[in-house]
Amino acid sequence: MDEKERQSQFFSALTTEHFVLQTASSATVNESSARASIYILSLSSALVAIGFVSQSREAFGLFVASVLPALFLLGLFTVIRLVDVSGEYMRCLGGIARIRSYYGTLTPEAAQYFGPERELRAGRSPIPSLQLGRGIAFLTTTATMVACVNNIVAGASIALLVHWLNGSRRISVAVVLGVAGTMILTAAFLTYQRWRFSMFEPVVLQGQR
Repeated sequence: MDEKERQSQFFSALTTEHFVLQTASSATVNESSARASIYILSLSSALVAIGFVSQSREAFGLFVASVLPALFLLGLFTVIRLVDVSGEYMRCLGGIARIRSYYGTLTPEAAQYFGPERELRAGRSPIPSLQLGRGIAFLTTTATMVACVNNIVAGASIALLVHWLNGSRRISVAVVLGVAGTMILTAAFLTYQRWRFSMFEPVVLQGQR
């Protein structure tokens, strides 16, 4: 195989890889939207059901005690997968950025048509979600959105449990404990998300070179 054939096959493989990465990134977006929608739909359905059940004090406690923990577990499983999906999405964007950077070196005028090459020269990340900083990127993921809502559900469950144990007294204690539980779970999630994203960073950073 001569050099011209190798170069031709290389460009063919590079184009195929670019297409595969674009398809994979679209699949992660679709999965993320589907999982978030399933959780939000389940949450809204549970809240409507709780509204109906609240008319009966006897049934309300048992219903909430069974529904809210199940809803929290659904949210927890959803969040864990959404964090992985976000990391896979960033990995795909890093691969695309690496390929586009190579496209920008093919001819002298090619650099002005390929975004990553221009952004690298300007000292910015070629991945849009990372251009405002990793801290902001962590707070704007779908996983963070679902996790915050799910943590509020957990906090409300804690408050209801404490209020039920104490009767009608000291409702402020129940509220404080519920808020504290929400904040602790949110901090734990952000720590987990940062740790999980750190596993994808070496691959993503390759796309910025």
